[in-house]
Amino acid sequence: MRDHVAKALTLIFTLLFQLSAIADEQVTQELNATWAKMSKAVAEGDLASYRAAFHPDAILVLGDKKTSYTIEKAFQRWQHDFAKTKSGQVTTRVDFRFSHRFHDNETAYEIGMFYFSTVDKEGNRKDHYVELEALLKKHAGKWLMMMEYQKGPSTKEYWQKLS
Repeated sequence: MRDHVAKALTLIFTLLFQLSAIADEQVTQELNATWAKMSKAVAEGDLASYRAAFHPDAILVLGDKKTSYTIEKAFQRWQHDFAKTKSGQVTTRVDFRFSHRFHDNETAYEIGMFYFSTVDKEGNRKDHYVELEALLKKHAGKWLMMMEYQKGPSTKEYWQKLS
């Protein structure tokens, strides 16, 4: 009898562990899709789609400037750059990579960096590597950024280590 109970418990714990791993992978895929949508919105100069990735009360923190403000203020600041991308005056790109990802089914805290580049009509390129922390919450089935903390400049070498 003890042997059957032990086998049954082992089976139950194994199934629970597997289900947990599957759920974890699903959340990671959902978060990856969210970041991919943000990258696409930046590349297309689609401010409305980019804005849709953020909770209306989200906060932007800029570590190198030692300040924070509402995401709405950031969108007002970024509006001109999105318009230049949308009109084709510049080509813009942003990619994200992560060193640490903590989450459950409703919340996520991601640590990593983003690579942001622009190329103007004359071919002048500007590359930026920025360390990033992000806090997201799932709302009505959609992941929304609650806080974006741009810690400060980083390096291409650190970016490559995160690949």
